[in-house]
Amino acid sequence: MLRIGIDVGGTFTDLVAVDPTGRTTLAKSASTPPDPSVGVLNGLTQLAEALGLDLPGLLAGTERIVHGTTVATNALLEHKGARVGLLTTEGHRDVIEMREGLKDDRYNLRMPPPVQLVPRYRRIGVRERIRADGRIEIPLDRTSLEAAIDELKSHDVEAVAICYLHAWRDAAHERETAAAVAAAMPGVYLSLSSDVFPQIKEFDRVSTTIVNAYVGPALSRYLRRLEARLKEAGYGGPLLIIQSHGGVTPVDEAARIAAGGVLSGPAGGVAGSRYAANILGSGDLIPFDMGGTSTDICLIVNGEPSLTTGRGVGGHRLALNSLDIASLGAGGGSIGRVDTGGILHVGPESAGANPGPACYGRGGKRATVTDANLVLGYLDSASFLGGRASLDVKAAEDALDRLAGELGVSRIEAAEGVHRVVNTNMAEGIRLLSVRRGVDPRRFALLSFGGAAGLHVADVARQLDLTRVIVPRVASVLSAWGMLATDLRFEVSRTHIGDAGRLDGAAVKRMFDEMESEGRARLAASYGGEVRIERTVEMRYGEQIFEIAVPLAGIDWAVADPLPQIVERFHARHEALYTYALRHQEAVLVNARAAVIGVLPDLPREPSLPERPAAGPSGMRRVYLGGWMEVPVYALDALAPGQAIAGPAVVESALTTVLLRPGNHATVTPHGWLDIAVAPGGAP
Repeated sequence: MLRIGIDVGGTFTDLVAVDPTGRTTLAKSASTPPDPSVGVLNGLTQLAEALGLDLPGLLAGTERIVHGTTVATNALLEHKGARVGLLTTEGHRDVIEMREGLKDDRYNLRMPPPVQLVPRYRRIGVRERIRADGRIEIPLDRTSLEAAIDELKSHDVEAVAICYLHAWRDAAHERETAAAVAAAMPGVYLSLSSDVFPQIKEFDRVSTTIVNAYVGPALSRYLRRLEARLKEAGYGGPLLIIQSHGGVTPVDEAARIAAGGVLSGPAGGVAGSRYAANILGSGDLIPFDMGGTSTDICLIVNGEPSLTTGRGVGGHRLALNSLDIASLGAGGGSIGRVDTGGILHVGPESAGANPGPACYGRGGKRATVTDANLVLGYLDSASFLGGRASLDVKAAEDALDRLAGELGVSRIEAAEGVHRVVNTNMAEGIRLLSVRRGVDPRRFALLSFGGAAGLHVADVARQLDLTRVIVPRVASVLSAWGMLATDLRFEVSRTHIGDAGRLDGAAVKRMFDEMESEGRARLAASYGGEVRIERTVEMRYGEQIFEIAVPLAGIDWAVADPLPQIVERFHARHEALYTYALRHQEAVLVNARAAVIGVLPDLPREPSLPERPAAGPSGMRRVYLGGWMEVPVYALDALAPGQAIAGPAVVESALTTVLLRPGNHATVTPHGWLDIAVAPGGAP
């Protein structure tokens, strides 16, 4: 039986099928933003053809499909989500605008306020109040609630976010409100803070609840439509959706906590990178995922990525646990432009899937990174996407000529400028991601994946003084492949604030047991296999205002009071992160979290390449590397294990191209991956 991973990106939809022996089959189809399910079905048809099957035959022989989607991301970033109404405690409807009293760029006097997903007239206060200790000070006023619901009905809202003060302590008023809204507004999407983010910090909670309501209807419609189309085409297995925290979940759960899918696509790349680190036996990697519209980067330290909370996406706070991924507006479709001062910029604006780069021949007129790479000779215009499409060289040249005219330079100089500027942007993004976290990037290797990364990664590594680049054989679809190396994951959290020295250790143990039971119950609805539990606390010193996450693996829960162990674990974690610990100060426990993980079967390792003679070049190509030169072109799938290739050279597969610059040397691993040694200070 096959397992299929599907990653819908801004330009292409990537698919990979893995059989029980680990053999992979890849496909790539154009994304269809108006209805991404069309691109998914087109890609599945291509995948079936590559395996010598028809679509029903492929789906009948598939045991599991794992899917990463940008539907929630795009709805949020493009402000194309649902018409949302907010019900909140009377007097608190402006929390979303007051935020935490600070602008994102606090010293920018001209910075406009962020656009609110819910305008003020659709934010309605309801008379009720529960205190932080759980006491009901003002019972839920039914007259006030009914008036608020009538107001929302008059505005034809599609989704209702419900976020009452201190609902993290007692959700009774939110539950009662949800029942009243459901009865009065059948079919409306409901988003309760006590379901989405039951923790303290009012702005984090209301913002996350609103984001969930804003993206929920679009994501729910898409997932239901895709599920139905797959069933009609002959698929009877589970459809699992990868979440921002890196685990997967069934469709019902993904639709209910839609905000958890905002980083769905990039999370697959991190999952694949973690699996690649295990295969390579190299725990320190910087995943470098360059696609059509963006480049996603993160850090894999000692084989594991880091999680974060309270991140901003499109200017909106999203406090759910998520992988610590940074997205840069740099991809193959990133557009080159000249500002009023005559300076060249590349991105963040992208040509997207439609019209795409000028060379795609779909009407695009503006020069993009892909157009520059084609004009520089790095891409073969006749064998794009394995020969299923060709690139329009004349259209790319015309687009670069227009850009060159604005810059007052030649076409080649403009193309080289686009290539170098986007490389510099990506190198600076990696530098900031790593150095701001106190990490020296020079001890890491770059893991290159995404359809566009292979043409840029060696120069990016050179700028960072990195000496090693890894290019997996499945680089063009690694995010889709990585999704198949994940487990089912349900996260449950509670706020239990208090000085650790004064808390009841037995009560903390009971809280974790209750969270674990809740997570197991949710998991049991779709899974009956092995379960693993990960427990975490978020703690701080008394005078601090931000918490740090402290993993609790190895804590002895059989003792009467586990708090001394937890406190010592916090001190050690704080010291590891910030180089000091204040053991004489009281540690404060703020939040507790239990991840209940349904362990899925391991992804079979790719089989090793057969022993065969080293392959010679399949041809020569004229490329521009500071000057025009003829370089050998190698077919990636024909290379032998252990074969060495010296740059300058081009290595191609059906779905990606890797550029080896002068001074670079690539060695083929037993699995057919490229392990590239980058010459320090080598030629740009």
